[in-house]
Amino acid sequence: MSSHLLEHAYVDGEVRDDVLVETSDGKVVSLRWWGESSRTAAGRVTGLTLPGLANCHSHAFHRALRGHTQRERGSFWTWREQMYDVAAELDPDSYYALALEVYREMRATGITAVGEFHYLHHQADGTPYEDPNAMGRALLAAADEAGIRIRLLDTCYLAAGIGREPEGVQRRFSDGDADAWAARVEAFGDDRVGAAIHSVRAVPREQMKTVAQWAQARPLHVHLSEQVAENEQCLAAYGVTPTRLLADEAVLTEHTSLVHATHLTDEDISLIGDASAYACFCPTTERDLADGIGPSTALAAAGARLTLGSDSHAAIDLFEEMRAVEMHERLATQRRGHWSAAELLTAATVTGHASLGFTDAGRIAPGQRADFVTIDLDSWRTRGSGATVETAVFAASAADVSEVWHG
Repeated sequence: MSSHLLEHAYVDGEVRDDVLVETSDGKVVSLRWWGESSRTAAGRVTGLTLPGLANCHSHAFHRALRGHTQRERGSFWTWREQMYDVAAELDPDSYYALALEVYREMRATGITAVGEFHYLHHQADGTPYEDPNAMGRALLAAADEAGIRIRLLDTCYLAAGIGREPEGVQRRFSDGDADAWAARVEAFGDDRVGAAIHSVRAVPREQMKTVAQWAQARPLHVHLSEQVAENEQCLAAYGVTPTRLLADEAVLTEHTSLVHATHLTDEDISLIGDASAYACFCPTTERDLADGIGPSTALAAAGARLTLGSDSHAAIDLFEEMRAVEMHERLATQRRGHWSAAELLTAATVTGHASLGFTDAGRIAPGQRADFVTIDLDSWRTRGSGATVETAVFAASAADVSEVWHG
């Protein structure tokens, strides 16, 4: 049994003072309000302690692009060519080394769980490694070494675009068809593996059900309507929007996370809400790539559940992702106050962990995983702003993380 005396802790939707947390075998056993006698107790953790954060959308290898893609103008599509150049060079050893640094940065900034959207499967010419899952195992090993929980979202990626065979580096993404993808993933033999459909561009509609059937109740993530061009191509090929296509192919369920969900029709929003699907917003990447501003409040009102990710890792700062959802809505509407701090923190904790299949994480409560992150309340950003959830979401940054516990 271990004990942590927390100066301030976010418990059951409010900040409580002097909270004694007792843990055993990586889980919270009990909480007690310690009272005035604890104010000078030895071992007291000063600051505001929150549940561990969940980063629900990561491409670890994109981290290599940070600081290198800002030197020219362009679009998502020109950025993608630079990303492909990085993807062409990695092997299991170099991928492990890169991912280890990425996950260590996440851990240091308060992230205790990550959803890794993984499609860099094979050798550069598309030939499988001797172990067909060598690249995925490198990511799992890096997460273990960094001390962060991972859901490896093994991604089916079969086409360069609708009706187009993989080209260039995309050959290392493809298993040939969804049945071969499912066979490779089934051979993984690790219960940390979930599933992903890269996008409606990269998986033919007739093969989507194979992925969804393999996933069943496991987390299933999909890039959705990140670019207007994706919507146009889907409409031209299938006569429906990407969201309607996912619904028609039985991909859209309560276990599905829709990443970006930026350019949606009213019907799309209703379909997503009716399914109680997750909508994973990645604001720092979406603005870096000039994707646009997604309809977060409309999705939430329809019944979707908001989660957050750092995606390309232009920055790894879940506090920035939280407040950016609200700030982007303000820019789009010229009004303030769409999302409360508590709602945004829920997206980064309880809901985020649930979307990765970790339903026993995201709260400081008995029976929950003992994943905590403490922020300094005496930094230049937080000093004088109070021990409140508003300080955590609208003032703090990753640089203010002073302590992280993982299990």
